[in-house]
Amino acid sequence: MRPWIDRARFGAGMNLQQQERRSARIFLVSMCVFLALILGFPTLANIWFSFNEVTFHNLTGDGFIGFRNYRIALSDPRLWDAVGYSIKFAVICTVFEVGFALLLVFALHPLLLRRPWLTAILMIPMMVSPALMGVMYRLILNEFVGIVPGYLEKLGFTLNFLSLKYIQFTVIAIEVLQWTPFAFLILLTARQSLPYDLEEAAAIDGATGTRFNVLVVLPLIAPAIIIVSFIRFIDSFRVFDHIFVLTGGGPGNSTTSLSIYIYKIFFKQNDLGPAVALSMTLLVATLALLYFGLKLAVRRDPA
Repeated sequence: MRPWIDRARFGAGMNLQQQERRSARIFLVSMCVFLALILGFPTLANIWFSFNEVTFHNLTGDGFIGFRNYRIALSDPRLWDAVGYSIKFAVICTVFEVGFALLLVFALHPLLLRRPWLTAILMIPMMVSPALMGVMYRLILNEFVGIVPGYLEKLGFTLNFLSLKYIQFTVIAIEVLQWTPFAFLILLTARQSLPYDLEEAAAIDGATGTRFNVLVVLPLIAPAIIIVSFIRFIDSFRVFDHIFVLTGGGPGNSTTSLSIYIYKIFFKQNDLGPAVALSMTLLVATLALLYFGLKLAVRRDPA
């Protein structure tokens, strides 16, 4: 083989690699500019508000007060009740969502390979707005006119799903019902990306069915499980829509998540500074948690 041919091929390969890197930079810069335009000004404005004494009558601020808003916000015992509820809610929802999603992936993967259009049907709950989901279940589970309590009463059961006794179960069940399809979609994609040769090799070694899923599939899709768990935990931790529509944070403060607590002190108590300070704290904590989850997923990636 002639040396000049090798050099030409090598040069063409380098040019192609440079073109790919240039294209990647263009897309990355474009995305960063877009995010800066959409999120940059609101973020900077909120940072300014969090260090100033602001009200609805004076959004420019009455003066720089340092970390006073943060101290006021973090010293409120109601905040820690809301944080505790949000953590408990997020952990329970994440465990059930990811657990149910894994079971669905193991059970339905062969069927969805033959009937991929069924995946769209399983995604329907995820397509509904969380606020609309709250309105739907507020009507369906209403003690007086709801369909579900009505039929249960005919069977001899009297249940008020929105009462203090059952409300925790209700809001968790709605969250799990709506967002399990999201976890299922991510894990199904990870499962379908595995080469078919693995299944053939495992079958030769006698690992089929449940053994194959537990010993082969589960370790290989562990990075996807970690990522989807962190995403669902963060999203459930800052839950607002369907709980606010369904209960408004009640009965009492039994379903007041951190997001609902921030809403209350912002709009109902006119404490803009502490509310914005909490929002910025929540943003920083969310980004840190997501970064930690991505780093952990990368370390677990077998590739």
